[in-house]
Amino acid sequence: MATKKIQSALVSVYYKDNLEPIIALLKKHGVKIYSTGGTQKFIEEQGAAVIPVEELTSYPSIFGGRVKTLHPKIFGGILYRRENEGDVAQAAEYDIPAIDLVIVDLYPFEETVASGASEADIIEKIDIGGISLIRAAAKNFKDVIIIASKAQYGELEARLSAQDGGTTLEDRRYFAAQAFQVSSNYDTHIFNYFNRAENIPALKVSENKAKALRYGENPHQAAHFYGNLEDLFDQLNGKELSYNNLVDVDAAVNLIAEFPDQTAFAILKHTNACGCATAGSVKEAYQKAFAADTTSAFGGVLVTNKTVDKEAAEEMNSLFFEVLIAPEFTEEALTVLKGKKNRILLRQKMGLPGTKMIKTLLNGVIEQDKDLATESKADFKVVTKVAPTEKELDALVFAAKVCKHTKSNTIVLSNDSQLFASGVGQTSRVDALRQAIIKAREFGFDLKGAVMASDAFFPFPDCVEIAHEAGITAVVQPGGSIKDQDSIDFCDAHGMSMVMTGVRHFKH
Repeated sequence: MATKKIQSALVSVYYKDNLEPIIALLKKHGVKIYSTGGTQKFIEEQGAAVIPVEELTSYPSIFGGRVKTLHPKIFGGILYRRENEGDVAQAAEYDIPAIDLVIVDLYPFEETVASGASEADIIEKIDIGGISLIRAAAKNFKDVIIIASKAQYGELEARLSAQDGGTTLEDRRYFAAQAFQVSSNYDTHIFNYFNRAENIPALKVSENKAKALRYGENPHQAAHFYGNLEDLFDQLNGKELSYNNLVDVDAAVNLIAEFPDQTAFAILKHTNACGCATAGSVKEAYQKAFAADTTSAFGGVLVTNKTVDKEAAEEMNSLFFEVLIAPEFTEEALTVLKGKKNRILLRQKMGLPGTKMIKTLLNGVIEQDKDLATESKADFKVVTKVAPTEKELDALVFAAKVCKHTKSNTIVLSNDSQLFASGVGQTSRVDALRQAIIKAREFGFDLKGAVMASDAFFPFPDCVEIAHEAGITAVVQPGGSIKDQDSIDFCDAHGMSMVMTGVRHFKH
């Protein structure tokens, strides 16, 4: 494809990192350079001639720098169509020079918001001239090439070097698309900042960083992750995270966050906990979690909220697992765990940000608040004649936390520090309970004195009847069924205790 030589350029940037090679190329090819303020000084320091924008427009930078490039001689030089006779004639009439290359970036709005700056400082970082230059140059990509971010300097340098200072139409279209990505992302973050207070019912999501995954849920499905995992984790070992790994890791860190004041360990498969426990050490918590389902733990995702030491590492080293997440690992533990090169080790640096969940559905998108409700003893309403003992209350709190993070319909059976079993994703709550009882017995748990948690109410007393037969003595559930009293009456007749929370935890 034919190349078009760059003869003039407007360069006005906030960040000047790695700009030097571009300026050297423009100087080499005799490109006329227009610039402003600090960028002008920087270019001059590179030994290149610069025409100040003020000289072109006959206007100084005014209003504290808010207005510098907003002028017909700048925007006319970018926007006029080189093959349109009327545009060419008007450009000549008003002495508007052509501008073939625009290099501009935007004030750091996102970074300023993230820094906790005052609203006055944040507002000043809403770019006006830069965003307008980007849109104008991208619109006229047939004649103008736009570089809208320092991240694109390297690509521009490579193309100009290979094409003797020229660009192709393909180049200009490509950079125009990149420019509109930059501008749309910028506007999205500005809108979302203002919408914190206004709560306009509009969904704006923009993520700049995309990572191609090996495949999606299955090998025939392509997949990407959009976001910056490096903010959340340091990967210390292992292969790249897969789509399914990421889904399970998300479930794991959400579950373990329910135990901030205890040493906890959980093992997850397909987003459900097949083991979860608290104990005095990571090793002991792992042993208890593993005991809940020694079969399903194979190939699972492991997570803890405390430092993994050598003793814990040696204990879990014989298990084949995909991922282990912890806030820290001792050097001795890493030596043990890195013995298997594909084993993924993640150091979690922060909790999960955000309070919203988004999912594509049908021909649109659904959004909801995250389920951030976690019930404590203070939230329990005793509805039976017999109240739970203090130990049973502790067990009910534990069971409810695990239940909240398990696919519906679900039933969770536990004591105060160890998951015994759960029935997950069943179409009937009775089936979920029966599944949990079978699994608990399969792995050697005596359910006498155990507790039961349900993610939603019991429409009939059948679940408490089955639970009683299994030896369960205390139950936590949201309540809200028109037949709640039937379940309460059965508990009262059989010496069981029941508490209600008023909060349902469906998880689809």
